[in-house]
Amino acid sequence: MEDRFREMLETFENHFPGRDYLIEIHCPEFTSVCPKTGQPDFGALTFIYTPGMKCVELKSLKLYLQQFRNEGIFYEHVTNRILDDLVSVVQPKRMTLVAKFTPRGGITTTVTTVYEDTHGR
Repeated sequence: MEDRFREMLETFENHFPGRDYLIEIHCPEFTSVCPKTGQPDFGALTFIYTPGMKCVELKSLKLYLQQFRNEGIFYEHVTNRILDDLVSVVQPKRMTLVAKFTPRGGITTTVTTVYEDTHGR
C-alpha cells in the first residue's frame, strides 16, 4: 500500500473548533480486492468523527477510497489503514470507522476501529 493514497486526502478549516460536534459520513460503495482469491470485496463505510481544527473534504475522500479498488488487502487491514490515514491528515479529536462488508461464502464481516486523541490536540 502506497503512502501516496494518503496524500490525496484534503481538509478544510473547522470554523467551530471549540465545540464538540459529530460528523457522520456514509460511503456505501467501497470496493477492494481479496488478497487470497483476487475476487472483489464490497463494503459500506461509516465514519463518525469529532473534528479538531480540520474537516475532511468529501471529494478527496471519495477519490482516496477509490484507490483501494484494485488493492489486494484484508478487511481488517484496509479498515485500520483508512482510519490511520484519516487521523494523520484530519487530526480529529476522535474518530470511529465501521466497515460492513457484504457476504462472501455465507459470512459477513464488520470491522470497527476507533481513534481517540489522548494528547488534547
